[in-house]
Amino acid sequence: MQNLGNVIRKLRDDRKLPLKIVALSINIDQAILSKIERGQRNATRDQVIKLSDYFKANQNELLTIWLSEKLVLEVRGEDIALSALKQAEEIIKQDYKIK
Repeated sequence: MQNLGNVIRKLRDDRKLPLKIVALSINIDQAILSKIERGQRNATRDQVIKLSDYFKANQNELLTIWLSEKLVLEVRGEDIALSALKQAEEIIKQDYKIK
């Protein structure tokens, strides 16, 4: 399973772009982008969208990774994490009338 920081780093490395250039292009501090790539800081939704636009990457894929990481941070260490996530899935299905 991929984490967002690794995906962003790979996108940047594949294009041989320095951290500074990418950070300037999406209007964030270079240190923040570095921490996002190393998994020491969580990106905001807006930053993920800007990064996906900048790299012309699939926005839904990046947002899915980002959101799943947020969920894991909330439930990690809870004995009932899977049960809670299953219940949340049912609520979401009802909200969006998904079968």
